[in-house]
Amino acid sequence: MHSAAGLLEQEARALLTRLARVRPFALVESMVPAAAVSSEAQIAIEQYLADGRRELRARVQHYVRWLRGPRGQASTPEEMQRRFTFLRLRFNVVLSQFDLFADVLTQRSEHGNGVWLAGLDVVADDALALRGKPFESPALVCYVDRGHGAAIRRARTRLPGGGENPVAVVRVPRERMVGSGIASSLVHEVGHQGAALLDLVNSLRAPLVAEQRRGGPGQPAWLMYERWISEIVADLWSVARVGVASTLGLMGVVSLPRAFVFRGGTEDPHPIPWIRVLLSCAMGSALYPHPQWERLAAVWEEFYPVNDELPERQRELLAVLRRTMPAFVRLVVNHRPEALGGASLAEAFCLAERQPARLAALWERAGGSFDRLRGGAPSLVMAVIGQARADGRLTPEAESGLLADLLTYWALRRTLDTSARAVRKPPPALAS
Repeated sequence: MHSAAGLLEQEARALLTRLARVRPFALVESMVPAAAVSSEAQIAIEQYLADGRRELRARVQHYVRWLRGPRGQASTPEEMQRRFTFLRLRFNVVLSQFDLFADVLTQRSEHGNGVWLAGLDVVADDALALRGKPFESPALVCYVDRGHGAAIRRARTRLPGGGENPVAVVRVPRERMVGSGIASSLVHEVGHQGAALLDLVNSLRAPLVAEQRRGGPGQPAWLMYERWISEIVADLWSVARVGVASTLGLMGVVSLPRAFVFRGGTEDPHPIPWIRVLLSCAMGSALYPHPQWERLAAVWEEFYPVNDELPERQRELLAVLRRTMPAFVRLVVNHRPEALGGASLAEAFCLAERQPARLAALWERAGGSFDRLRGGAPSLVMAVIGQARADGRLTPEAESGLLADLLTYWALRRTLDTSARAVRKPPPALAS
C-alpha cells in the first residue's frame, strides 16, 4: 500500500505520461494539403498548445520535487492532495483547449468538407481586410456544426480556463454547406472580429447614449439600439462586404414561427428578428442605394405583417424603431472610429466596387463562368453571386455547384501560393 505522498507522486507522474501522448496536430491529423488551415493559424495554434503543455509539465515536475523534498515530507496528506487537485484541474484545462482546436481541425479530414472549409478560411481573411490595413488581422479558421446560426470565438479573447485565443474560430451551420447564405453567416461572424479590432462597439455607444439622454418619444428605440449594437455592426460588416447576399441569408436564418420573429428585448444582444431584417435593408440602402432593398423590406413585411395579433405595447415599440431607423443607420455608417484615422465606416469599406449595378455587370461579363470568377477577391465574388441570386439570374442548384468549385479553387490556390513562397518560385497555373 502506498503512502499518501507515494500515491500522489504516482498520480502526478501518470499525468506526465498522458500529457506526453498529446502530440502536435501536424503529426496526428490526416488531411490533404488544400484542406489545411493557413500556416499562420497552424503555427499560432501549435505554439499556444505547446506553451500550455510545457507550462503544465513544469508544474507537475515541480510538484513531484516538492513531494520528495523536506517541505513536502513535512506537510499533511490534506495539503498534498489540495496541491495535486489544482494540478489536475490545470491538466484538464490543457486537454479541453486541445480538444477545442481538435474539433476544428479534425473536420479538415472530411472528404469535400475539409477543402471547402479551407476555402471559407480564405473568404473570411478577405472579408476582414479593410483598405489602409487599420489593424493586424489574426488568422481565421472555420468549422461546421449543427445548429441554426453561426458563431465566433474571437482571437485575443480569453479561452475557457485561461489564456488568450491565438486565432479566430468561426463556426458555420452545416445546413448552409454549401449553398445560399453561407457568405452571410460567415461574414457576419467576421464582422464581430473586425468590430473588436476597431473597437466599434465602445466607440458607438457614446453617441447612442447621447441620443437616449435627449429624451423624447424616440428614447426607447435608442436604448434598444445601444443594447443591440454589437450584432448590428456585425450585420453592417456583412452587408458592406457581400451586399444583398447578406440580407437574403439573414432572412433565411430568422424566418421562424411568427412568435419568435417578434420576440426580443433589452436582455438579448440580438435585435428583434423582424426589426433586424429591416435594419439590414436600411443599411444596404444607405451603402448601396438601389430599389432592391425597399422590395426586400416589403416582402419581409408581407411574410410577417404587424397586426392586432401583437400586443399594443409591442406595436408601439416597433413603430418607434421604424421611425428612428433612418437616423440610426446614418449615425452608424458615418461613424468615424479612432482606429480609421478620420475615415468613416462607409469609406473604409470601398463601396464603389460593390454597388448592385456593378455586381450585376461583373456577373454579366463573367457569364456565370467559374473560370472568369475564380480570380476575383473571394468576398467580392460572393457578393457577385449573391446579387445574381437576388436578380433571378442564378438558380440554387447552379449556385451550390459554383460555390463548391470556387471554395475548392481558393483553398488550392492558397496552398500552392504558400508552397511557392516557401521555395521562392512562382506558383504553377491551375487547371480549370
